[in-house]
Amino acid sequence: MVRVNSAQKSTNGSREGAEWSSVNSIPLSEEGTAPDGQSIGALVKDATTHLSTLVRSEVELAKSEIAGEVKKALKGSVFFILALCVLGFSLFFLFFTAAEGLNALGLWRWASFGIVFLAMLLVAGLFGLLGFLKVRKLSAPKRTMASLKETKNITKRRQSEEPAGG
Repeated sequence: MVRVNSAQKSTNGSREGAEWSSVNSIPLSEEGTAPDGQSIGALVKDATTHLSTLVRSEVELAKSEIAGEVKKALKGSVFFILALCVLGFSLFFLFFTAAEGLNALGLWRWASFGIVFLAMLLVAGLFGLLGFLKVRKLSAPKRTMASLKETKNITKRRQSEEPAGG
């Protein structure tokens, strides 16, 4: 028979006024097993399985949250793209106004539009040159390629070191 002290009987675990008495026996289990009869290995396996499931669930939750945020960002970016399209089409009126302004200054109408067109070509050429200079600076991922070559060499060495009989 196991005697239990008053603190153990209490529902709130308070030690006030508790009379401590000794325990006559301690329930023991077989070595290597838990009190309910499962082995420690089985318990570790269960804990590992539950932990793995928990981690997978957390990853899935993160994926779904990120996917939701990406969808919101894409929907928001559509409005930016539409704004850029409207701005691009509106530039036509800016250039038309510039040509008419040159005409109002006394230039022939065809010369005014020709000057604006040439200015637009000059600006487009400048942006094209700047883009080309930026793209020209791109290079292959040297560290990644070196790492891949090293991995390839290591696997070749290991394959050649393995005996032919297996």
